[in-house]
Amino acid sequence: MRYKKSTEGIRVEVLPRFSLADSDPDEGSFVFSYTINMENEGEAAAQLLFRHWRIHDAVGEDSLVDGEGVVGEQPVLEPGESHEYQSYCVLRSPAGFMEGHYTFVRDDGKEFRVEVPRFQLNGPLVIPTLTIAPGDKDEEPPVLH
Repeated sequence: MRYKKSTEGIRVEVLPRFSLADSDPDEGSFVFSYTINMENEGEAAAQLLFRHWRIHDAVGEDSLVDGEGVVGEQPVLEPGESHEYQSYCVLRSPAGFMEGHYTFVRDDGKEFRVEVPRFQLNGPLVIPTLTIAPGDKDEEPPVLH
């Protein structure tokens, strides 16, 4: 599922994915990659300066991440231009979400905040299995509520 939001003429689109190959569910390590595309739909150039993330894990832990740029870059977006990058996060549970914002600056020196829509991080669904012992075949199966 793609998540989209426009703020101050900058459109942000996020596509999160669960990465089974990089995860280790037995160790409580669930890796999610995400691709972010940002496009300048405004009439003036803007440069990304900072990022701020809140990463929420279903076990109740929040992590805050603040830093310069994204993946080592502080791209300048001219009107009509876009920038795309990929990154990842690691959760201790198979579900959570991320949300945050970027700080941009225009040519005139005015800084502004661009919201990143909250996006869900959904990994594999774990369903417990039932085992019926030998000799229990004639009994009614258990009912799950």
